[in-house]
Amino acid sequence: MAWTGLAMVLLIAFNVIARYLFSYGVVGLQEMEWHLMAVGALFGMPYALNRGEEVRVDVLYGSFPPKVKLVVDAVGVLCLGLISLMIAKLALGFVAQSYALGEGSADPGGLPYRWILKAAIPAAFLLLAIQSFARFVFDLARLTGHRPISPTES
Repeated sequence: MAWTGLAMVLLIAFNVIARYLFSYGVVGLQEMEWHLMAVGALFGMPYALNRGEEVRVDVLYGSFPPKVKLVVDAVGVLCLGLISLMIAKLALGFVAQSYALGEGSADPGGLPYRWILKAAIPAAFLLLAIQSFARFVFDLARLTGHRPISPTES
């Protein structure tokens, strides 16, 4: 994800410098900024879940005892995994249609092969599902006592 962010920063810097200093702009490069942001967001979801940096609403969760937090976490990631699998499956048709149509940018000078970008959707959600199920197994191991519950993990 860091490489995607770096590529996006460099691309934006190039586009700004080229536009304002040399009056040069390419629609395809401007679209690439959005494509990199989309890929970064999509593949950032499983990465954030892996690192435990997902967004939580701690209004009630913060006051729960560790075992209840584990149950909430386990049910949450199980639901996330199932929904992610459904989204990945549904997105495959979306990608196939884009590929069959030879979809590209509607803008003159825009990027062709939009199906490549759209293929990131099922790939990212499949990774999110895998990470969710891995997290579910981890939480289940802690709930059943096969892995200790430490105060820092709760």
